[in-house]
Amino acid sequence: MLSDTETLIERIDSPRAFFSLADEMFVERGTIDDWYLLHDLHYKAEKLPIGPRFWRLVLAGQTIGVLVTGTPKGMLRERHIVFPNLKPRSGDTRLTNTNRYHYINANFRVISRFVIDTMFRGIGAGYRMMNLVSRMEGNTFMEIQSSMSKFNAFGQKAGFKFVKPMNANKYDQVLRFFRSHFAASPQDFEAILAEIAAKPPAEQQRLAEICTDFYFRNSALENTSNGGAAMEQRRASMSLRDAVKGIQQIGLASPMYGIWKCPDPKGSVPERLALTQFDRQGPSERLRL
Repeated sequence: MLSDTETLIERIDSPRAFFSLADEMFVERGTIDDWYLLHDLHYKAEKLPIGPRFWRLVLAGQTIGVLVTGTPKGMLRERHIVFPNLKPRSGDTRLTNTNRYHYINANFRVISRFVIDTMFRGIGAGYRMMNLVSRMEGNTFMEIQSSMSKFNAFGQKAGFKFVKPMNANKYDQVLRFFRSHFAASPQDFEAILAEIAAKPPAEQQRLAEICTDFYFRNSALENTSNGGAAMEQRRASMSLRDAVKGIQQIGLASPMYGIWKCPDPKGSVPERLALTQFDRQGPSERLRL
């Protein structure tokens, strides 16, 4: 004989998925060895920013994520939109320009490289780590320039506010340059290199010199903080691939600029945080330890 049974159904409002190992993940200081461990998974694996600091995400002692911060650029068009008082003016002197750089270096850092092991992507580790590292850095502002932010909202989830995307300053000049020297599309890196490789050696050398000259004349990075005698050394050693890539970067790249202001008093953030600490307060609220 069957007895009556009672079925209980629980319905959770706004349910959220949770990765069971997240409680065992921690964010802490790393080293360049952590970057070398995972850097092949990053599309800019060959270079590091000026003044790098390394942070890692660990699980059971194993590095599963690396974030590299760097020294911010002295001049940035999108930053001047958010901070108009930092924009250079006609009456600026050497003293005001110097003090501007001092202020930026003392109060800003920039997220330069960020990679999560492929085994742990899609669980929300990226934006959580980005937010916690931005707090642990101890600066007032954290910047990010990321083309991926157009397609993946990890920066927005971490609390960053973004400026409307804009074409690069050299967009028109770079398009004219490529179209005047190559039949390949200006955006197609490999097609441009293949077109050059199909030409006689003398013509290849001529195009290499033209590309290198155009890059160094138009690169704001090369003509500001990286100028001087060292620039001539870099020019002499620059490969054709790097020259073409550099030209595309200064003219065709349009990364979104994001900014985040730290709500925590300097010196109050621990040197090691559980990844789940992100969920105990809003992205722009003070830590609730």
